[in-house]
Parts: sequence; structure tokens; C-alpha cells
Amino acid sequence: MNDLQTELRRVSGRVKWFDPAKGFGFILDAENGPDILLHANVLRNFGQGSVADGAGIVVSVQLTARGAQAVEVLEISPPEIERFGQMEDLGDSDPEEIAALPLEPARVKWFDKIKGFGFANVFGQSEDVFVHIEVLRRSGFADLAPGEAVCLRVIDGKRGRMAAQVLSWEVALRELR
Repeated sequence: MNDLQTELRRVSGRVKWFDPAKGFGFILDAENGPDILLHANVLRNFGQGSVADGAGIVVSVQLTARGAQAVEVLEISPPEIERFGQMEDLGDSDPEEIAALPLEPARVKWFDKIKGFGFANVFGQSEDVFVHIEVLRRSGFADLAPGEAVCLRVIDGKRGRMAAQVLSWEVALRELR
């Protein structure tokens, strides 16, 4: 007799940690259930290659012989961090003001997690957009890969255009519908 759960259960929680190089991480169940395995393929199906530690996450979970495993990511929300006003270039912008900015489709040119920044190219524009690691974390990402398709909300900073928010391509498409 098979003792594995065949039906899925919706679970809300927080990302304990996720390592894109290893291809997996774990989610802490908000209801104090067992840690839930989050595989990179499941995250990629949602449209992200990484997720920030502490990010809120809603997943469909299945119990397997190896424990609880996420089979679909339903929602990701940024980690609970201080207001956006803490970053000099973002000024006094609050999340509502940033959310009102238009979405600009872009591809990641490069991002260096160690340096804490990178650049993206907005389609149809020649000027690069600066992406800071704190903006990335506040957007629910831990890292970006070259060539990754994203949508940006952009402001004019002291040194040029900079991302105020990063959204995965798939999440931005759902938001525009």
C-alpha cells in the first residue's frame, strides 16, 4: 500500500534558504509543519531562478517518501524589510509609489552578487538600468542570471536609471492581465 500523499496541500511560509548553485532550498511552513523542499525547477516554472531568504511564499505541497516537497509555486512576496526610503537613490519612495511606476520589459546584462549590483537592458532603449542587490532582495530575488527576462520599475537616480523593483517575466505578465 502506498503511504504517500497524492493530493496537494496549499501551504504559506517563508523561504528558509535557497541556493541556485545547489538547485534547491527549503521553506518554513507558517503552521510549524516540517520544512518543505523547494527545487530549482519548481521555482523556474514560476518564472524565477532564485528567491531571497525570508521571502514569503505560497506553494502546493505533496508528501513524498523523502518528506514535504513543493510541486508548484503560487505566490512570492518580498522579505519583510525596512521601507524603501532607506536607499539613498530611492529617496522617500514608498512601495505604493513604486508599484504605480510602469513595467519595463528587460533582460539581465550581468549581475554580480558579490559586488552587490548589475545591469539590465530595457527593450528598445540603449541606456542600461542599474540593479542594486537591496532592490533585488526587496523584490524577492537572491540573484539574477545573464539573459534572464524580467520586468523593471525604473526611477531616475543620481547616477542614471535604476531599478526600483524587479519582477519575474511571468509574474509581470499575470499582473498586466
